Parts: sequence; structure tokens; C-alpha cells
Amino acid sequence: MRLDLRYLGGGLLLGTLLLVNALIASDAGPLGVVGVFLVVVMAAAVAVSPRYPVTALALVTVAMLALHLRVHAGVTAAFPVIGLVYLTAWRGHRLPAALASVVFLGVFLTRDIAVAPEGQAAQQLVERTSLLLGWFVAANVAGVVGRQRRAYLEQVEQRAVEAERTREEMALRRAGEERLRIARDLHDSLTHSISVIKVQAGIAVHLARKRGEEPPAALLAIQEAGGAAMRELRDTLDVLRGPSDTQGVGLAHVEALAERTRAAGFPVRVSVSGDAPELPADVDRAGYRVVQEALTNIARHAGPASAEIAIEHTPAQLAISITDDGLASPDHPAPPGVGLRGMRERVLGLGGELRAAPRDGGGFAVRATFPLNSPRPAADGVRVGGAGTPGDAAAGARAGGGSAGDGAG
Repeated sequence: MRLDLRYLGGGLLLGTLLLVNALIASDAGPLGVVGVFLVVVMAAAVAVSPRYPVTALALVTVAMLALHLRVHAGVTAAFPVIGLVYLTAWRGHRLPAALASVVFLGVFLTRDIAVAPEGQAAQQLVERTSLLLGWFVAANVAGVVGRQRRAYLEQVEQRAVEAERTREEMALRRAGEERLRIARDLHDSLTHSISVIKVQAGIAVHLARKRGEEPPAALLAIQEAGGAAMRELRDTLDVLRGPSDTQGVGLAHVEALAERTRAAGFPVRVSVSGDAPELPADVDRAGYRVVQEALTNIARHAGPASAEIAIEHTPAQLAISITDDGLASPDHPAPPGVGLRGMRERVLGLGGELRAAPRDGGGFAVRATFPLNSPRPAADGVRVGGAGTPGDAAAGARAGGGSAGDGAG
């Protein structure tokens, strides 16, 4: 039987108090073996009272009444009963607590009146009744109030949990509604325009081939880019309308991204080093978006330039570098655009680091690193430097414009 050490200690303390009182009280009778046995029964009942409050109360009431009748232990015999009356009422057993109080008071006071000296019965009744009655009433009331308070606190806690759950559900619902609104706006504002561009480019390519002419590379690049934009827009709309994996977005598709840039007239070389592990989905997508944004800005701002994409895999991190030999230089930096801010937010949101700045020899360099096997806390800010070298920190403070790092995306 599992015992609560606090209650076991309380039972032993009460038993010791009863034994001492029986030994030193002037009107107490001889304790004897039976008296000691009754005290032991009381201590054992107190020890198991947390699990069996009603049974323990009944045992303690009978044992203390028997001890009082046999030894005349005095008011001390009421202490264990009062304690268990409180516990029983606090556990919700009000009727057994009240019944035990009435039985103990009735037998206790009857015995005291019966043995009171001639002419002192009334005085004895008044003293005993006022003292014990007050204690037992207080124990019953305190137990009921304590239980009600506990129930109130549990109800408050349950309401708080329910309110938190409701807030989370409401936030999720509002987020879902906002995603649907954004999806509708994107569909209405972009899908039609991109579709027109793709269709017109396709018609132009078809007419050129029908005339026996080779379509211009720029026109083919527009057609391919329009098709890719439509696919990505559909994937984005699917994500906004409901959770799903984004298809065609990841470092495995960087070569296809580079091929489209080559078709637009910009030579791109892709190199991959290290053993490619299975990357977290958010890191994989963010790396792809960084490359995509950098190549877009090369096509928009670098002028006649070539680019190089270097993807470095290590067990600890993923590093992606995009460099070009375009028009940007440390002496003439352009103001940062939305593209660089988007890169920074993606990389820093995953606990990574971003460097983006003009190169000393001309051109622009972007380097993003993502930790793989450690927690990814948000960083304090983006470190911007030139070409990934320590000596370009000063240039990095001015960076943000130019080719690969700039643009509205």
C-alpha cells in the first residue's frame, strides 16, 4: 500500500501526542496494551487517509472514542478526528464528515457528563460543547470551502486552456482566410497577364517557324520563362489554398533554372561539391529562391555578363554562391532593392547568413549559408561583404545594389 509520508508523519505525531497526554494527564486511566493498539490504529488510518478518506475517518472516530472511553484521553483524542473531518469534507464527502462529527461529539460529551463530579455536569457540558463544537464546525466548513476553491481554480484553468485553444483555432482560421484572399488576388492579377505573355510568345515562335525562320533566343527564353512562371504560380496558389509540397522548387532544379538563364543570353556555370545530404524542405526551397533571385537580377542589371553558381555541401552547413562579372563595382553601388531584402529574410529566417556586395574586380557576389545540424535561431542581421572575403566588410556596408543582389524579384 502506497503511503503519503506527510500523512504518515502526521499520524505518528498525533499518536505520540496522545501517548504523552495519557501518561501525564491527572485524570487519565492506565493506557495498557489496548490503548497503545488504538493509537497505532489511528496512526495507520491517518497514513492511508489520502486514498481512503471515508474509511480512515470511520476507523479514527471509533478508535478515538474507544480510547477516550477507556483511558479518558481528553480533548487530545478529538484532534485526529477533526483533521480527518476536514480532509473528508475537502474531498467532497460532506455527509460522512458531518456524521462523524455528530457521533464523536455525542459520545464524547455523553461520557464526560457521565463521569463529571456532582454539581459540575452543566459547567462541563457547556465547556466541552462550546470548544469541540466550534472546532468540528470549523473543520467541516473549511473542508467545503477548500473544495469549492479548488474546483473554482480548476474551472479557471480549464477556461484559460479553452480560451487559448479557441484563440489558436481562430488564428488558424484567419490565416487560412488570408491565404485564400491572397490566392484570389494573385490569380486575378497575375495569372491572366502571364498567360497572355506566354500565349503571345508561343504564337510568335510558331509563326517564325512556320515562315522557316529560327525564333530569336530572347523569344524562346520569354516563352520558357512564361511557362515556368505559370507553373510556379500554380504551385504557390496550391500552397496558399492548402498545405502541400511545392513542386519544382529545390536545389535539384537549379540546373533547369540555369538553362533558362542561358537561353536568355547569359552563360551560367553550375558546380556542386560535397556529398549532398537530404536537406530540410525549407532550406532546400530557400536555397533555390536565392539562386533564382540572383539569376533574375543578373539578367536585369548585370549587362553582358556570365555567372557562376557554386553549391557546397558539408555535414554542418549548406553554402550557395552566385557570382557574376557584370557592371557592378564597389565604387558605384546601387541602392538595395526588394530582391536583396527577400533573400535576407529567407536566409535569416532559417538561422543562416547572407553576404551580398559588389566584387573588387567588378561584378556582384551573393553567398548564403544555412546551418544543417544545429538549431537555427534568427540572426541579428545580414552580414554583407564583398565576394565572401574578410577584407570586404567595408564594401559590404555599402552593398545591396547592382546585379545579382538587387532587383524587385
